Amino acid sequence: MPRQSSPSATEPHTTSQSPIAIATIGQLTIKKWRLPNGLEIITVPDARASSVSYVTTYRVGSRNENASAHETGLAHLFEHLMFTQTRGAPEGAFDATIEALGGSTNAATDYDFTSYLDEVPTEGLERVVALEADRMTNLDLLDRQVESEREVVVEERLSVVEDSVDGTLDERLYGQAFQKHPYRWPVIGRMEDIKAFTKDTITAFYRRHYAPNRAVISVAGKFDEAQVLALIETAYGSLATAPDDSSSPSTPESAPNGEVSTSLQKPVPADRFVVGYPAPGLAAPERVAYEVMAEILAGGPSSRLNHPLTVEKVLASSVQGQLPATRDPALFGIWIQMRKGHVFAEADAIVSKEATRLATELVPDGELAAAKNRLETEFWRGLGSSRGRAETLGQIDVVAGDFRLLAARATAYADVTAANVLDVAKRYLGQNNRSIVIARPASNPR
Repeated sequence: MPRQSSPSATEPHTTSQSPIAIATIGQLTIKKWRLPNGLEIITVPDARASSVSYVTTYRVGSRNENASAHETGLAHLFEHLMFTQTRGAPEGAFDATIEALGGSTNAATDYDFTSYLDEVPTEGLERVVALEADRMTNLDLLDRQVESEREVVVEERLSVVEDSVDGTLDERLYGQAFQKHPYRWPVIGRMEDIKAFTKDTITAFYRRHYAPNRAVISVAGKFDEAQVLALIETAYGSLATAPDDSSSPSTPESAPNGEVSTSLQKPVPADRFVVGYPAPGLAAPERVAYEVMAEILAGGPSSRLNHPLTVEKVLASSVQGQLPATRDPALFGIWIQMRKGHVFAEADAIVSKEATRLATELVPDGELAAAKNRLETEFWRGLGSSRGRAETLGQIDVVAGDFRLLAARATAYADVTAANVLDVAKRYLGQNNRSIVIARPASNPR
C-alpha cells in the first residue's frame, strides 16, 4: 500500500499530541506520547549529542509464543525476518539505506520484548522513520527468505546452545525451574520447533504482534521534538492496530519450588555450574534491594563469593552473577568455573554459607555503601549515551510498564538499608529453592 509522503525535516511542524507522562533524569527531560492507534513514543532530546538513536521496542518476546503448538522461537526468528524485504522496498534495502546514511542498525530478542535499534546522523532520521513504519506492517515474508533465515537461526542455535556449555546450562537452568511459565523455554526456541514453522504460523505471528499498539518508539539524541512527532504521526498514524494479545500468562510463577539439580558431561577442564535463585521482576517493590543483595553476593572481585572462591581458597577461576530484567519473577544465576582438581561441592558449600549469612545477618555499613555505589555508577554509565537511553527506556517501559521507573531508579539505590537487604535475602535465598545445573568434565563422571 502506498505510504503518505513524510514532511520535510527542514519545515516547521506542530503536533496536536500532548505528552501523557514526563520525567527527568539528570539534566534531561523525558516525555511520553501516544497516537490514537496506540503507538507510544518516548522522546529524549539532547542538544549536546551528535546523532540520534531510534529504537522500536515491541511488546512481544518468547513469552508470547505457544509452546504447546510447537511455536517456540518465533519472536527471535522475526529479529532476522525484519531485515528482509517489504512490499515497498527490495531485499537488502533497509541495511543499505542505513549504511548510506552513515548509520548502524541492530536488534535483540528477550523473554518479554523484541527491539530494533537504528543510529544515524540527525539528518537521516526522516528516512529511518519511514523505513521502520514500512517494515512494521509491510514485510513480504517470501518463502525463500523465510527458509534462508530459518537456516541462519538453526546455525545460531547450534552455536549458542548445542555447541556452547553456557548455552546448554542456561537452557537447563530455566527449563527445570519453571513448570508452567513461558520462561521455561529458551528465547532462541527449541530446535524441533524452529525447523517445523509453517508460513501460515509465521505470518499469523507477524499480524498479531507487529502493529502500532504493540510498540514503543524511543528517540534519544540530537533532534527537534516537534518535527520528530510530526514525522511519526505521518508515517504511522494510519497503520491499523492488532487485537489485544492474550497469549502471555496472567499469573507469574515463583520458581523453583524446592531444589532441582541436573548434571551432564561437557568438554570443560573442571566443573562449571550455575545456581539459580528466585528473583523478583523488574517492577517489583523489592527489586532494588534485591539488586543490592545480588551485588554484595556475586557482583565483583570483592563480592562475598568472588573473593573467597578465586583469591582466598583459589577453588574457582571465575564467579559471575546475572540478574535478568524480566517482567515476571525469574532467576538470579551465579555462574562458577572451578579450577582443575576442584569440584562443585567445594564451591557450593561457600555459596550456601554466604546465602545463609545474607539471610540471617545485617550487612555492614561499609559493604552496603560500596555495593550501592557500584550499582549507581553502572546505572549512570548505561545512560551515558543516546543509544543507552533509547534502548533502556524502551525496554523498561515495555517490561516494567512505565519508563518513569527508570527515573525513580536513579535515586532508589541510596535509600536501600541493611534491613531491606536482610528482608529480601530471607525471602529469596533462605528457602532452599534453587535450580542447579553442573557441567562435569567428560572424563570424570560423578
